[in-house]
Amino acid sequence: MTVNTEELIDMLSRDVPRVPRHAVVKRVGVGIVAGGLVAMLLAAAALGIRPDLRVAIHGFSFWMKWGYTISLALGATYVVTRIARPAPLSLRGLWLMTAPVLVLASIGVGELVRTPPSDWLQMWLGRSWTLCPWLVLTLAAPIFTGLVWSFRKLAPTRLRAAGAITGLSAGAWAATIYCLHCPEVSAIFVLTWYTLGVLLAAAIGALIGPGALRW
Repeated sequence: MTVNTEELIDMLSRDVPRVPRHAVVKRVGVGIVAGGLVAMLLAAAALGIRPDLRVAIHGFSFWMKWGYTISLALGATYVVTRIARPAPLSLRGLWLMTAPVLVLASIGVGELVRTPPSDWLQMWLGRSWTLCPWLVLTLAAPIFTGLVWSFRKLAPTRLRAAGAITGLSAGAWAATIYCLHCPEVSAIFVLTWYTLGVLLAAAIGALIGPGALRW
């Protein structure tokens, strides 16, 4: 019996159950929320929430930080939901994620213009520059783990790219949680040291992605 291609496809797909429309988004969301809760508990227990948080949330600097980290996190998470599918995907749209970077950089330039040059180094380094990237990276670990769990029932084909984007998403969400502890207020501090932590998470994700996300 000869079977043409269309008949073969029809036979193979006849008894395959339909996948719910938002299944990928829901599964990725569960992974992020689960990992984020662990990261938040870790941050609260090991670092503590800044004591002036109720006052800080009414200030510009807090929302500047959150606006930056949440923008990166949402952008990266959207790409995660796309790259988790076994379909061709162009990553050229990632350039849109430079928008929050450019906005924060412009705020930083404004800060420098209004600040005497003698204070620039202190503004850039703050009080925690040696710890900030590593704390963001540490908090990213449980979120990355949650996303790896999400990928167990998904089907990425570009594993290294998926690992990098997953690490980027985990790092950005971790930086968002870290804001609840961090007392730094300078845009150039956030632009440098928060971003470094996020990029470290992306680099490690790219390194271990082919092994961790294989299906």
